[in-house]
Amino acid sequence: MDKNISRLRRARKTRARIAAQGKLRLAVFRSGKHIYAQIIDDSQGRVLTQASSAEKDLRSSVKNGGNAESAALIGKRVAEKAKGLGITEVAFDRSGYRFHGRVKALAEAARESGLSF
Repeated sequence: MDKNISRLRRARKTRARIAAQGKLRLAVFRSGKHIYAQIIDDSQGRVLTQASSAEKDLRSSVKNGGNAESAALIGKRVAEKAKGLGITEVAFDRSGYRFHGRVKALAEAARESGLSF
């Protein structure tokens, strides 16, 4: 079993647990160059808000979109957008990634900015 299949298997388990809870989910995806975060309502199948290091205004302020510093900015930005929509509680979906590095930086910044999970 290769690394990506293992990650996707872990992600599927996590998403099943979150669906049973019935909460909104803060999903994270990371690539080599960027990091993306979305708040998703699975009951409606809609993305309520999102933020990524690939956005034009963030690319000018961040030198590299694939590091922990930019991940922290994305966490803060998605939390502020969520608070604007009245969302304060979500379930954290790390998409099968280990909770360290960029994923941890995004989660901690989102918590500091007011999201609870």
